[in-house]
Amino acid sequence: MTKTKDDAKASTPRPVSALLDEVFSPVNHSDAPGAVAGVVQRGTLIYRRGFGLASVGLGVANTPRTRMRIGSTSKQFTCLAVMLLAEEGKLDIDASVRTYLPELPTLSPEPTLRQMMNHTSGWRCYLDISFLSDGNVIQPKGSALAAQVRQRGVNFPPGERMIYCNGGFHLLSIVIDRVAGIPYETFLKQRIFDPLGMVDSASVPSDLEITPGTADLHIPLGEGRYRRGIFPTEEVRGEGAMVSTVDDMLRWLAHLRSPTKTVGNAATWTEMLKGTTLNNGSVNPYGFGLFRHPYRGVEVIHHGGGVMGGSCQMITVPAHELDVIVISNGGALSPDEAAKKTIDAVLGNKVLTAAREIPKAKDFKPMIGTRYFSKTSGFQVGFTDVEGKLRLSVVNNEGMPVHRTKSSLVLGFEDVAFGPISIDLSQVATKGAAPETLICSEAGNAETFKKLPDHAPTAKKAGRAVLGRYRSTDLGADAQVEFDGDKLMLRVFGKAGIGEMELQPFSEDVFGCKSTDPYLPLRSVLSVTRKGKAVTGLRVSTGRTRQMAFDRLPD
Repeated sequence: MTKTKDDAKASTPRPVSALLDEVFSPVNHSDAPGAVAGVVQRGTLIYRRGFGLASVGLGVANTPRTRMRIGSTSKQFTCLAVMLLAEEGKLDIDASVRTYLPELPTLSPEPTLRQMMNHTSGWRCYLDISFLSDGNVIQPKGSALAAQVRQRGVNFPPGERMIYCNGGFHLLSIVIDRVAGIPYETFLKQRIFDPLGMVDSASVPSDLEITPGTADLHIPLGEGRYRRGIFPTEEVRGEGAMVSTVDDMLRWLAHLRSPTKTVGNAATWTEMLKGTTLNNGSVNPYGFGLFRHPYRGVEVIHHGGGVMGGSCQMITVPAHELDVIVISNGGALSPDEAAKKTIDAVLGNKVLTAAREIPKAKDFKPMIGTRYFSKTSGFQVGFTDVEGKLRLSVVNNEGMPVHRTKSSLVLGFEDVAFGPISIDLSQVATKGAAPETLICSEAGNAETFKKLPDHAPTAKKAGRAVLGRYRSTDLGADAQVEFDGDKLMLRVFGKAGIGEMELQPFSEDVFGCKSTDPYLPLRSVLSVTRKGKAVTGLRVSTGRTRQMAFDRLPD
């Protein structure tokens, strides 16, 4: 049979540039914020473009030279700065953080600088707790350190688990100030950016500062309207303050992959890239500010970042010398998803294995809509159906796509920035009724969770017992549980603002919490402590804060 021209055209592989144009088509508009992207393979630049507007207000377009916020992608630079000081013998990464910041509260055991860098310190995150106490308002300068000094409770003993902690990286920035004798921001420029030729990169603590050539951040309001993205603190530092460009980040990725380093010795980079072993022997794929794990059969090294009105993903596939950077200033795409699609397009199915399996919700029908709670840790999980796929909700979030192994349902640390969360498949009902208890493992620590009622009490009924005034010493704030019409509300009165959450009863003693601020996607779980039948306090847990105590005050 003779092939037609159309047959030949259909069988001809599409150019990689055309595939990438398709990946970034959601932001290829001239009337909305967008993104910048760069791709290099084996030293050859194969894609470098800007999309959409750097400023909707001014009608200025994004270009590959536009500077953008990279958020938590900054963390690896903070870790490298710490390691450079360690190379010089000026600090010990296995020393207690109080060696360098003696004003911090005494803990036993003491978390180390190493544990700050790999999120195993157990410290609560100042950003997370400020959202609880003050909502989405700009905190006064000095609040970040003051919040950390005020903490007497921790999420867990050092090394027991991993929970992403911006507060630890803020403390590392102050350690660098004191040990180096120059500001953290200056140290990054002199010791990392300048030697690598990253001429357009800087650490900028406030979104209120005007930095030349930097895109505005945009939060979509719908119908073509936007709100300016302003991070609620003017002292962001090692946790996520960098602005950078496509070209600078591609230089950084090439250096990260190179067997010979301009900045940092071999021992430093071994530490930067190796996983973290917890006290129980389990290993997580996070080193010092970098994730390292398989993706579709190839090893990737990466770190993403999010800010108010923007996000970033930096990723490399070392075996194929493939480097990808995607940064958004509020455009309608996920840099993480776009970066993965870029790897898919460049390497293709001949190199990559099948994507990991996301189970169908119908195969776990008895579990859909169930919720389980551990009183020991304040942690809550639930099962939901989103477009026919099974999702696992943790601490009352909207649900994350869970993947299935031969024996378990798993949310990786790379998926939720804590955990990993693992549930043995043998416990999960596929027929009949959902089990009354469920053993859920977080970072290798197994706990028994009890099933919450299928039919929760009304807010009016469950709320009566918890109405009243409370005090949280670690937040430095008073709180009130009260009705606002038919809604049961928790209002926390912080030093700079008010944190307000609507409470949804899951049982008489467990409530889901959701921030009423549309620009603050904070969800949590509140549990009630009692002496007999009398309510003595509340405990609030988020993904990054566990068991924040509120003690009941006399009426």
